[in-house]
Amino acid sequence: MERPIIGLTEKVRIHGRKVAAKVDTGASRCSIDLNLAAQLQLGPIIGIKDYRNAHGKTTRPVIRAKLEIEGKKFNALFNVVDRKTLKYKVLIGESIIRRGKFIIDPTKK
Repeated sequence: MERPIIGLTEKVRIHGRKVAAKVDTGASRCSIDLNLAAQLQLGPIIGIKDYRNAHGKTTRPVIRAKLEIEGKKFNALFNVVDRKTLKYKVLIGESIIRRGKFIIDPTKK
């Protein structure tokens, strides 16, 4: 079986809506912008987790959402955070990269 190839950015579907996402091998989990999650009416919050990043520690709510990348569908966990200052409102982390057995090609557009 051939493994699907994805780039550093991908068009993904979250609950049927197509959005641009950043693929981040350094992130263990997926993240979604607070306002995008509200627009898509995602929820309910299924947990609260502590996260560590370059800016320190944060506590974020976690939701489950239907995610599709390159034709593969997942019930994915997303932490919800304000990403308004970031170019991509969705971040795809290693949890989905591994489950999807994706190969990442940084030259893919």
